[in-house]
Amino acid sequence: MAKAAKKKTSKKVSRAAKKGKSSFTAWTAKEITATILDGVGMTANVAAALAAENVNILAGTGYSASGFRRMATFTLIVDDLVKAEKALDDLGADDIQDQSVIMVETENRPGALEQVSRIIADAGIAIYYFYATTSSGKTATSVFKTANDKKAIKVLSKA
Repeated sequence: MAKAAKKKTSKKVSRAAKKGKSSFTAWTAKEITATILDGVGMTANVAAALAAENVNILAGTGYSASGFRRMATFTLIVDDLVKAEKALDDLGADDIQDQSVIMVETENRPGALEQVSRIIADAGIAIYYFYATTSSGKTATSVFKTANDKKAIKVLSKA
């Protein structure tokens, strides 16, 4: 079972804008991934189960990769891992796991993702995956899973 995650797992590190580069804020978070037997309405069922437990979804993805796959995978960052895990388990989820990820909030502008991912790459750290969205017209939030999240946070804090 996942440990309680009512707050972010580390303090935020901020980078002020300089020399035409944007500022950003980076922090670690816990991401929960669950595999559930797929069917029409499964996204609504997952959302309802989390809402019933008063769990807020901060970021997430869900997919079943078309009709060829019988299982759906949901990857979520939530404000309470324990309650989310219980809700997903009650839905019949298989293989519920959590892991550390990095969240980075940047200006919503061309080149912002490149800037952050270049800092990580230049430190020799592989990015396994990322997903992103704009949280308003002015900012964007990206989630990164890297080969070394701890080191990535460190290099981002020094950038």
